Amino acid sequence: MAALLLALAGGFYLYLRSSLPQTSGRIVVAGPKATIRIARDADGVPTIIAQDDADAAFGLGFAHAQDRLFQMELMRRYAAGRLAEIFGPTALPVDKEMRVLGLYRAAQQEISYLSPQVSRALTAYAAGVNAFLATRHGALPPEFLLLRFSPEPWSEADSLAWGKLMALQIGGNYRGELLRAAMARTISPADLAFLYPEYPKGAPTTLAAMLPIYRRLGLARLYAALPDAVGPHYASNNWVVDGRHSKSGKPLLANDPHLLFGAPGPWYLARLETPGSEIVGATAAGVPLVVIGHNDHIAWGFTTTTADVEDLFVEKVDPSDPGRYLTPEGSASFVTRHEKILVRGAASVDVTVRATRHGPVLSDVLPPGTADPGYVLALSATFLVSDDRSAEALWDADRATDWPAFKSAWRNFVGPMQNTVYADDTGTIGFIAPGLVPIRRNGEGWMPAPGWTGEYDWNGYIPFDALPSAINPPSGRFVSANNKIVPDSYPYFLSRDWDLPNRAERIAALLDATPAQTPSTSAAIQADTFSLMAKQLVPLMTNVIPADQPSREAIALLRHWDFRMDRDKAAPLLFTAWLRQFSRAVLFGRFGDAIAGYWDLKPRVMAAVLTERPDWCDDPKRPGTETCAARLLKSLAAALAELRHAYGDDMTSWQWGRAHVAVFPNPVFSRIPVLRDWVDPSIATPGAYDTLNRGPSVIRGADRPFEQVFGAGLRMITDLAAPADARMIVTPGQSGNPLSGHFADLLRRWRDFGWLTPGGTAPAAILDFFPAN
Repeated sequence: MAALLLALAGGFYLYLRSSLPQTSGRIVVAGPKATIRIARDADGVPTIIAQDDADAAFGLGFAHAQDRLFQMELMRRYAAGRLAEIFGPTALPVDKEMRVLGLYRAAQQEISYLSPQVSRALTAYAAGVNAFLATRHGALPPEFLLLRFSPEPWSEADSLAWGKLMALQIGGNYRGELLRAAMARTISPADLAFLYPEYPKGAPTTLAAMLPIYRRLGLARLYAALPDAVGPHYASNNWVVDGRHSKSGKPLLANDPHLLFGAPGPWYLARLETPGSEIVGATAAGVPLVVIGHNDHIAWGFTTTTADVEDLFVEKVDPSDPGRYLTPEGSASFVTRHEKILVRGAASVDVTVRATRHGPVLSDVLPPGTADPGYVLALSATFLVSDDRSAEALWDADRATDWPAFKSAWRNFVGPMQNTVYADDTGTIGFIAPGLVPIRRNGEGWMPAPGWTGEYDWNGYIPFDALPSAINPPSGRFVSANNKIVPDSYPYFLSRDWDLPNRAERIAALLDATPAQTPSTSAAIQADTFSLMAKQLVPLMTNVIPADQPSREAIALLRHWDFRMDRDKAAPLLFTAWLRQFSRAVLFGRFGDAIAGYWDLKPRVMAAVLTERPDWCDDPKRPGTETCAARLLKSLAAALAELRHAYGDDMTSWQWGRAHVAVFPNPVFSRIPVLRDWVDPSIATPGAYDTLNRGPSVIRGADRPFEQVFGAGLRMITDLAAPADARMIVTPGQSGNPLSGHFADLLRRWRDFGWLTPGGTAPAAILDFFPAN
């Protein structure tokens, strides 16, 4: 019996192994016009060699499907609101939100606006994915087997849905509007202005008029119904220096976008070769585009601008007819459509989705009867416009060979708005922040505005030629790290959601320190762990007189710290745990549960409390009983007790890396306790909230609050003296199949700043495609 069980287990394992892709040999497929070659290197990075762009897209679709099929399937189902078909009732809230937003419908509408060339590429890419489905042998990837379903054929809209999801996930400003409106019901305008240092001057007047309505809108339920926001921000770093500031004499460009971690990760490296060009860099599974990278002549990289391109409008329902709402011109009918959500293991759910002149009614995410029927919330968002040609913009940017062509490509870009750095082999460097940004008649989209008056409506978009853009500055460089990119004199409103300037200031300082950049010095900048946040806060926090020996030891340790968030040090762990406890004590002590959605480390606000508003440390229920010194000492004691319980009594043996672990969850296997420990890659990492080697923690969780869940899943450094030698790395690996040797083989190299040169090494496997026709 034991032998039989072992044989069965071995047979099943071999069957699962048959889900790994064929990477060498010959395949005859329908679709391509000529022979296509996929040559993979030892790290699983494919070079796709084809006779034209459409066949290259076919090859990339085939390679993506080989390595990331379930990731692609999950992406399109998420965008279309079809997760409940495979996950059951637990996915219904997400599906309902996505049906209300209508992202997939918007992706379908985008197709008719694209050029024939881009349409052909999308069709060829889909044909490549479907050719894999038609010719594969053996099992589907393990997730399909576990969930017991097979993928449907790929379509052009499936690819375009990725751009819509990125716009939603990177933007997400409407979540902030909901949170601020919910907080405003119990927190005064003056306190809100302190909590949000970029609080607009005119907000209190608007706030006073809308407060009674905010209290009736079910904002807390709506905020809770939306998918969780992860971390303080999605964030990124990029910079470019000209030839006067590089050792090679040509521009040098570096980029490390920070997104949510996962296994597989969001990026897939590839090299596309045709007789006309070579395009190399980070692709996204499901899309026939190089998103970040270089071609023979230019290189480019992105950081998120955090532009405010979403607004919530409070619509007043017509009191005489619930099927209508009020506008400046009178009563108008809701535009409605009916959606059926199929649910695995349960009855299907019928959903009625409404839209106003501003956009979809977000309130329809909530169950009926949970909000005041006299008002609804509608969402205006640039990524829902019908004539979105963002895919075409990126397609043209991939193939540009100089600054005029590159800049012109972005005229078609809708979003998400990006700080784009550029360099070319002639020596030009450039910066542009393309995307649609609304011009508002009044206000700045800080909180939900009345929709029935028309006073806060959008009045067009910032003209393309007025968007932030420049080339060849006297400083010889451009730097962005989600910081404010325009001066106060800029005539249009872009955002108030800028990140702290810490990372941008640190990049500038390190570039100054090494005026002749090389790929190695730029890699050292990306690896930097110095925290300006800690440098500012530690002197303020340690300016207390401890009453016990453990507190004295802790404060002495921090006073002698160099403010580097290295994984082998105790000080980063102690500092973060203390700041976490202090921010919680101050914020919850003053505002109670109303602050729950806002709570984070909030270094800028905590520094202001300690220097400008010590009264915030007091207990509002018992004025005069608490000081900041007392709050700090109590918070330190709580942090020390927490750390002793987790890591032992010897403070000198604590290490940041024991708590600060980057985790890459798999969307299916992470839900299964036994498999989770095997499938979820993880590794101890340095970095923190504001370091260039970005490593923020989601501190709200009681369990593993210092875990790192997003960061630089891609790094790239390109010297335009030799673009083909560009350094790149993704994590945890190229494959999405846990049985593959390339599932997490890049994790340690990524952590330790190892590099790949996509297509720059001899192929380890070659697969040739021959057209069936």
